[in-house]
Amino acid sequence: MNPLEIAVLGSYFMTLVILAVFGLHRYVMVYLYFRHKDRRALPVPPPDRHPRVTIQLPLYNEMYVAERLIETVCRIEYPRELLEIQVLDDSTDETCEVAELAVRRAAAQGIDIKYLHRTNRVGFKAGALEEGLKTARGEFVAIFDADFLPTADFLTRLMPHFADAKVGMVQARWGHINQDYSLLTQAQAMFLDGHFVIEHAARNKSGRFMHFNGTAGVWRRTTIDEAGGWQHDTLTEDLDLSYRAQLRGWKFVFVADVIAPAEVPVEMNSFKSQQHRWAKGSIQTCRKLLPQILRADVPLGTKAEAFFHLTANFNYPLMVVLSILIFPSMVIRYNMGWYEMLLIDVPLFFAATFSVCNFYMVCQREIHSDWITRIKYLPFLMSIGIGLSINNTRAVFEALFNHESEFARTPKYHIEGSADEWIGKKYHTTVAIQPLIELALGLYFTATVFYALANQIYGTLPFLMLFQIGFLYTGLVSLVQQYAREPDVAELPVSSRIQ
Repeated sequence: MNPLEIAVLGSYFMTLVILAVFGLHRYVMVYLYFRHKDRRALPVPPPDRHPRVTIQLPLYNEMYVAERLIETVCRIEYPRELLEIQVLDDSTDETCEVAELAVRRAAAQGIDIKYLHRTNRVGFKAGALEEGLKTARGEFVAIFDADFLPTADFLTRLMPHFADAKVGMVQARWGHINQDYSLLTQAQAMFLDGHFVIEHAARNKSGRFMHFNGTAGVWRRTTIDEAGGWQHDTLTEDLDLSYRAQLRGWKFVFVADVIAPAEVPVEMNSFKSQQHRWAKGSIQTCRKLLPQILRADVPLGTKAEAFFHLTANFNYPLMVVLSILIFPSMVIRYNMGWYEMLLIDVPLFFAATFSVCNFYMVCQREIHSDWITRIKYLPFLMSIGIGLSINNTRAVFEALFNHESEFARTPKYHIEGSADEWIGKKYHTTVAIQPLIELALGLYFTATVFYALANQIYGTLPFLMLFQIGFLYTGLVSLVQQYAREPDVAELPVSSRIQ
């Protein structure tokens, strides 16, 4: 081999090895989950004295779901004299009128609810939460994003866990009210179920650090204050505060049996916008806190898990590198002998991909009686994960190079069933070059599939088709949905446009 071929193969195998290591981490998560499965967050008796609770509802241009959220939260069962609701609205559109009117109706019924509107978005969601705390009277603070529908017994089931004075935050599990809307929503629901059911439970029950997910959880007010409050130097203020609080010795509790239903994005570009924010914020938090975590006086297992958790999004640039190198590495090694590809590639690909199958299959088995029928979505879920590589790689590099961007909230359209429609509504996100890159990679893998067929390298076809379908689907659907109903620029707030 010449030096270029050596460089290509060396980079290719190094990338595969790193991805395989992150794949093995998923086996560790499943192992920790089963090892500590019986260690549940046991229900505790109601307290002798109910503490005062403030519920914060941060909003920004949520005209389709603001009223539903406010009405649902007002039905939460808790002593009325001890419950305060804050609607923290940064909106610049009709949401202001919708939310304020809903607040007035609730207040007329004797509910302690206040409408707080800011004329700026300083700090984005973190800034709104911090501003609300200045006047909040609660000893505890519950937070719900605009697309959530908490059940009436949410507080009565979570608050008893604060009987332990060391508990600083209690997190409920997310549900999905529109899971069956499309293939995309099915995949997202499985992604989120894996995160909550396996990852959260494994981390929490094994004594490792977990995090608040930005919504559907309750904080002890003193925990927020002692950890340094809500800070807005990252796009994931929830992840940031969670690690700062646990480094100061506060305990978190995950209650898997309490489920807060919510919408998942039905539009590909909205989904990408959400994933971009989460990926970028995660890497920002990694840069900010990982050195401090590694120096902290905490167990080695806790440090290792925090490392894998905060660096997980580096997988996406590696996936892009792998995508580019697959075809030339196939050509180089085919000339050397096809059997070498099967002996080396397939085991590494298997280590990296089967861990994903195992992880989500275990998750579905744990929460669904019909889990076998849901396995059919696994290949599509894996393809979607691959298809997000360009989107999330951009997020990773923006975080690494301190590229400033606004907190682009995920559009919600009040989609609850298959008859509901999002086309024709506001808040569509727009994209420019990214889908074309994804389509180009999809065509690149189509050519690679034909090359494998022509040369009878059949063992690589399942893996190649995951990449092919993933890139073609994310790119094509992004373009089709964007132009299915392209909104007028004038009706979109600037921060809703993703370039």
